[in-house]
Amino acid sequence: MTRLIQLSHPTQGRRVALVDDNDLRLLTGFTSVYQIATSGKPLIETARKAVSSDALSYDDVYAGKSEWKILPAFDHPEETARCLVSGTGLTHKASADNRQAMHADIATVTDSMRMYQWGVESGRPAEGEIGVAPEWFYKGPGSILRGHGEPLTIPPYGEDGGEEPEVAGAYIIDAEGAPRRVGMLMGNEFSDHQVEKKNYLYLAVSKLRTCAIGPEIVLDPDFSAVPGHVSVERNGAVLWEKDIASGEAKMSHTLANLEHHHFKFEAHRRPGDAHIHFFGADAFSFGAGITLEEGDVMVVEFQGFGRALRNPLAIDKAPNSFVRVTTL
Repeated sequence: MTRLIQLSHPTQGRRVALVDDNDLRLLTGFTSVYQIATSGKPLIETARKAVSSDALSYDDVYAGKSEWKILPAFDHPEETARCLVSGTGLTHKASADNRQAMHADIATVTDSMRMYQWGVESGRPAEGEIGVAPEWFYKGPGSILRGHGEPLTIPPYGEDGGEEPEVAGAYIIDAEGAPRRVGMLMGNEFSDHQVEKKNYLYLAVSKLRTCAIGPEIVLDPDFSAVPGHVSVERNGAVLWEKDIASGEAKMSHTLANLEHHHFKFEAHRRPGDAHIHFFGADAFSFGAGITLEEGDVMVVEFQGFGRALRNPLAIDKAPNSFVRVTTL
């Protein structure tokens, strides 16, 4: 698979590199994956032709021992507001079970479980046909994206923060207004499950948090069945871990159906926009009764998607102050 990584340097600025085992081979002529994707040329061929002889040690960069810093694997490099971050929930049975447990006793079938069941029944239509719509949520503009090693933060108004290990799609809207998939990447969708648990109508606000993607974007991924692993480390030891799985074989919707229901909205097809869309989680520590603490490290791994995505949890201890709106 062809995997790219976005980097920044204090004096050399942004660069893109091709992942070549333990080397990061810098590309010439491009400073972002978005720039390659909007060049109007074949994506993988263009990226490979731009590879230079300059290489960095991936081990050093990954471990934070280099001046080079890993950026989110895909973004809109010029206007963060033109990158829409969103997602689809209730696509994996374990996620639906966790949501069910939050909001009802075992004898009750919640709307969440009904929506998951709709996907099982009608989320995998024939090629070119439209299936049932999945759950959809908005996370924020591109400014919420974080890269490998960067903290994911519980804000002063937040009650909790927890990992959601997912695969996400990266897209651009071409000059004709057609959505084009650039590739896929690992992500930690990161949500406030305590807020969500109060009432499922709080799901929307529980998603308005930072999230992490990367460290690599795969331009030609195999999304048929994707085994993975998620863990939480505390004080250097594994506190909780679980094998997980994603990919179309493990989901109640086809990829095409998820993409259709995201891009059917005209506002999501503005030429030049970038999109990051999460495809749903299989399991997360909150469902196992784990409450994360400051400094805990969330680790997400999916086979075929490069090195693990690691992000520490941070808590913003500033007071939850009132936001006053004044007239002009």
